[in-house]
Amino acid sequence: MSEQTDRPPTSRGPWYGVAAMLALVVAVAIFRSTGGVVSDSRDPDAYVLQSEELRFEDRYDGAVVVYTLDGREVSVLDPGTHGFVRGVMRGMARERRARNVGSEPPYRLQYWSDGRLTLDDPETGRWIELAAFGPDNTIAFARLLASAAQPEAR
Repeated sequence: MSEQTDRPPTSRGPWYGVAAMLALVVAVAIFRSTGGVVSDSRDPDAYVLQSEELRFEDRYDGAVVVYTLDGREVSVLDPGTHGFVRGVMRGMARERRARNVGSEPPYRLQYWSDGRLTLDDPETGRWIELAAFGPDNTIAFARLLASAAQPEAR
């Protein structure tokens, strides 16, 4: 005869869920404590090779229009496209709203001598090293920088 116990069989699934939640909490805490900077690979001797001041403006149809400081249109990010750029800018805008800063002041997109590409918000002090999100995402902002640097077509 076999022995039966009144205990239900134990499942490891809930424990994996608890471990995943704890890992997520630790990751968020680290991300917040570093100000959103995933890595700090700055060369202390690096200098800015190119810098553009850009404004991002929501348009009535859901597009985001990128302008230079003098008002020249750099790019139109149509709805459903450019997810990384839109996501980064949503985060930056959220920080501005929390500090009661409007959307008029420009952001600063900079290419450094050590190959980094950074996005700075002079109004909040927040900066993002874009390479931390992978080369494809960095390229999205590099295209904006290149477009902004082009002289206005006449």
